[in-house]
Amino acid sequence: VAELLLNRFGDSGWRDVRQNFRDGHMDLKEYQEITFRNIQADRATMRSYVKEHANLRPYFKELWHFCRSNDIPMAVVSQGLDFYIEALLEKEGVPRVPIYAVDTEFHDGSISYHYNYAYPGMETQGNSKGLIVESFQAQGCHVFFAGDGRSDLEAARVANVLFAHSSLARFCDDEGIPYQPFEDFSGMLLSVREFSQNGHGVNGRNSGEKAKP
Repeated sequence: VAELLLNRFGDSGWRDVRQNFRDGHMDLKEYQEITFRNIQADRATMRSYVKEHANLRPYFKELWHFCRSNDIPMAVVSQGLDFYIEALLEKEGVPRVPIYAVDTEFHDGSISYHYNYAYPGMETQGNSKGLIVESFQAQGCHVFFAGDGRSDLEAARVANVLFAHSSLARFCDDEGIPYQPFEDFSGMLLSVREFSQNGHGVNGRNSGEKAKP
């Protein structure tokens, strides 16, 4: 979604910054703040554009409804910006999904960023998906995690069940991290359903573990 917005409203140099990020010369936090610094649109305009042009992967809504009806915690964990994630969830009719992302404030044509899910003392690196996964595991959750990028690798190393796509799958291959490939959320839905129906989760009889996508 970020690239969708940058393609439409970003300045001419944002792709050079993206290449520096892809080459490993900067982290996602720095890349994101630099590219959105000169964005040519306000918050409302970008939210509207997301609702018109972006879509969730198939079966996300079905996964959310299954988890909600079975008291299974589910959340979006992202190093992206809160306002465009919220817009996309609203468009898809699932606005109540909890979001762990970069909190933003718009004022006088600029954006302030708040990283509320960073490792203590490591705030300069931005939010930590691994920290969020581990916080759910500390509550007794058996975490199912899906990701497709370098920023997901930290969480991939600690998740109980991993679904990987694109560059995350390549990183996992390099590190020998087991995963299931995915294009949409149908596989995760089946896995969470099976885990829950086999006596796990808050409604299960055999375990206190809770499945958490």
